[in-house]
Amino acid sequence: MAGNTERFQQAMNKGHSAAWDQAWNEAADFYRQALEEFPDNTKALTSLGLALYQLQANEEALKVYRQAAAISPSDPMPLEKVAEIYEKMNNLNQAAETLLAVAELYARARDINKAIEAWSNVIIIKPESVLARSRLALVYEHLGRKQQAVNEYLVVASLFQHGGEVHKAVQAVTHAIQLVPESAEANQALAMLKMGQLLPKPPRARGMTGPLPTSAPQQIEAPKEARDANLDPIAEAKHKALATLAGIVFEETSEDQETQAARRGLGAIVKGTGMLSVQSDHTKIMLHLSQAVDLQSRDETAKVVGELERAIEAGLDHAAAYYDLGLLLSSGERLESAARNLQRSVRHPDFAMGSRLLLGQIHEKMGRTKEATIEYLEALKIADSMLIPSGQADELRQLYEPIIEAQNIQSNTDVQKRLCENIAGLLIRSKWQEQVDRARQQLPKGGDGSPPMPLAEFLTEARSSQVVESIAHIHQMARAGQYRTAMEEAFHALQFAPTYLSLHIYMGDLLIQQNRIPEAVEKFTVVAQSYSVRGESKRSSDLLRRVIDLSPMDMRARNRLIEQLMAQGRPDEAIGEYLKLADVYYSLADLAMARKTYQLALKLAQEANVNKAWKVKVLHRMADIDLQSLDWRQALRVFEQIRNFQPDDEKARAASIDLNLRLGQEAQAMVELDNYAAFLVNNKQSEQALRFVEHFVSENTRLPGPRRRLADLLRQSGRIAEAIEQLDIAGDILLEKGDKASAIETVMAILALNPPNAIEYQAVLTRLRQG
Repeated sequence: MAGNTERFQQAMNKGHSAAWDQAWNEAADFYRQALEEFPDNTKALTSLGLALYQLQANEEALKVYRQAAAISPSDPMPLEKVAEIYEKMNNLNQAAETLLAVAELYARARDINKAIEAWSNVIIIKPESVLARSRLALVYEHLGRKQQAVNEYLVVASLFQHGGEVHKAVQAVTHAIQLVPESAEANQALAMLKMGQLLPKPPRARGMTGPLPTSAPQQIEAPKEARDANLDPIAEAKHKALATLAGIVFEETSEDQETQAARRGLGAIVKGTGMLSVQSDHTKIMLHLSQAVDLQSRDETAKVVGELERAIEAGLDHAAAYYDLGLLLSSGERLESAARNLQRSVRHPDFAMGSRLLLGQIHEKMGRTKEATIEYLEALKIADSMLIPSGQADELRQLYEPIIEAQNIQSNTDVQKRLCENIAGLLIRSKWQEQVDRARQQLPKGGDGSPPMPLAEFLTEARSSQVVESIAHIHQMARAGQYRTAMEEAFHALQFAPTYLSLHIYMGDLLIQQNRIPEAVEKFTVVAQSYSVRGESKRSSDLLRRVIDLSPMDMRARNRLIEQLMAQGRPDEAIGEYLKLADVYYSLADLAMARKTYQLALKLAQEANVNKAWKVKVLHRMADIDLQSLDWRQALRVFEQIRNFQPDDEKARAASIDLNLRLGQEAQAMVELDNYAAFLVNNKQSEQALRFVEHFVSENTRLPGPRRRLADLLRQSGRIAEAIEQLDIAGDILLEKGDKASAIETVMAILALNPPNAIEYQAVLTRLRQG
C-alpha cells in the first residue's frame, strides 16, 4: 500500500534540517519516519545511511546502503558508500570487490573518468587486483594515455608471473612494447622474463582507517572542470567525442553474458525487426570503431578516417563519430565531406558549438564568407546563451534570429570577414567563457523585465528595428482579438526578415487563435524542419511536440521528433513518444497498431541500452494487449522476459503462473511459484512470499500443489497448526483426484510436524498403504 506523501515529505524535510545542524540522531529518526511511509525510497535510505555513518553505526549504515543498492542497482552511489564503510571497518577485500562493481556501473554508464577513479581506488587498497589493473590498462590504452597503460600492463605481467602464468606475463609485456616500443621499462621487463628473473611486485596495501581517497593522483588526469576551462570549444568537443567513443568500445568489451542473453530474449519477442542483420552490422561497427580509437591514440589520422568511415557505413550512428570524423577531415582537402559530417554532429548539444566553429572555418577556406558568418553567429548564439540565466536563454536565442537573417542579405563581404574574425578570436581560445563574460559586461544594461541583449548586437551593430516594431504591433493586435489585422502585420514584417523563424511561429499561433488548426500544423512543421536544417534540434523538437499536440496521429511529425531525440542523445524521451502514440492507438481500440508501436519502442530501448525500467514498462503493455487478444502463449513469453529483467515484479510472476495454468501446464506453474517464493525468501521477504502464496491458494482452491507450498512457508514461520491444516486439505484433494501416492506423501509430511492427533494420521496412513 502506498504511503502518505505529505508525511513522507515532512519527515524528509525535518531530517534534512537536522542533518544540516549535524544533529544526526534526530536526522536518523526523521528518515526512519519517512521510510515507514515509503520503505523502498532510495533518497530516504541513502539519507538514513549517511546519518548512521556519521553516528559511527557502521553495521546498520552498511545494511541500509546495501538495501538502497538493491533497489537501485544501476546507481553506483550506494555501493560507493558500502565500499567506504567496508574500508573503514578494515574489511579490505570486501571494499575492493564492491569498488570493482562500482567501476563497472560507471563504465556501463560511459562515465569513464569515474570508472578510472574507482579502479584506481581498488588498487590502492588491493594492489594485486589483476581485474582492476587490466581494466585500467585497457581504458588508458583506448584513451590514448599510453604510458599509463604500459605501467598497468607491466604490473599485470608481474602478477601473472608471480602466479605461475609466465606465458600471460609475456603477452602483457609484449603488448606494452607494441604500445610504446621505446619504453625502457617494458623492454627491461621482457628481458627479465626471458632470463627467468622475477619482476617487482606492486607494494602491499597500507593499513588505512580513513575514507577511501577520491582519486589516485599519479593516474587520474586533472579534474574535468579545470581541464575543460583550458580547452577551446573545438578541442573540448573533441575530448568529449574521444571519451564517448572509447566508452562505447570499452562497454562492449566488458558487457556480461547476462546482458547479452537478455538482448537475445528481446530479439525473440520483437518479431520482424531484423535483429540478426543488426547484430551482424554491430560486429563490424565495433571492429572498425575499436581500430579507430586505437589508431587515434597513435595520431595516425589517415587510418583513423578510414576506420571511422567504415564504422559509419556499417551502421554506426553517433554524433561523437560524426564530429570526430568531421574534425579530422577539416584539416585536409575533403572539406565537403567534413561539412556533411559536422552537419550531423551539430544536432547534439555536446558537439553543437564545436561543430559550428569548424563549419565556419571550412566555409572560410572554401571562400563562402556569408555561410561562414552565419555558422560563427550560430556558435556565438550557443556560447552567449550558456552564460546567462537559463530562464532567459530561449528569449536570447530568438533575438539572434533577425541578426542572423540580416547577414543573409548583407552584401559587404569585408564586414562579414571582420565579423568572422571577431567571433573566432572571441571563442576559439582557452578560457573562452571568461572572454565572453567580459564582452557581455560591455553591453548596455536593460531595464527590469527587458530581454537580454545579444552579444552579436555589440559585434554587428544590427538592430533590426523594423522587425522588433512589427512584432510589438502583432502582440498588441492579437491581445485585442484583431487576428486578421495581426496576420497582415506579420506578412508585412516578413519583407524585412523572411527567414526569421520566430515570426513564422507567431503566425502559427495566430492561426490557432482563428481555429485554423491544419494550417497551423503545416506552418509549425515547416518551421520545425527549418530549425532542424539549421542544427537547432531542441527548438525543432519543441515545435514538433506542438504539432503532435495539435494532431496526435501525425506520424511524420512524431517520427521526426523521435529521430531528433535520438540524435540529441535523449533515448528515454524518444521511447516516451512511442508510448504516447501507442496509447492513442489503444484508445482507438486498434490493438494491432498499438502493439506494433510498442514493439518499435522496445527495439529502440534495446538498441539504445536504456534503463531496464523502460523495457519492463513496454513489455507490460505488450503483455496486456496479448491478454486482451487471448494470445496466451505470446503473453506468457513476454511475462517471462519481464521476470528475467525484473525478478521482483510480482505482477509478471503472478501472470506467468496463471497463464501456465490456463495452458494446462500445471507442473510449470508450480515451478514458477516455487521460484518466486524462493526468490522472496532468499531476499529476506518471507512475509511477502507467504502473502503471495496465500493469495494464490485463495484463487485456486482445488489445486493441492500450492497448498503444500503454503504449508512449507507456514512451517518456516513457526505456524505449525496452520501448516497442518493446509496439508490436510491438500491430502483430501489428492484423494479426490485418485492420486494416492501423493496423498501418502502429504500425510507423512503432516506426521513430520508432530500433530497433536498423530495417532489418527498414522491410522490414515496405514489405510492408504493397505488399500
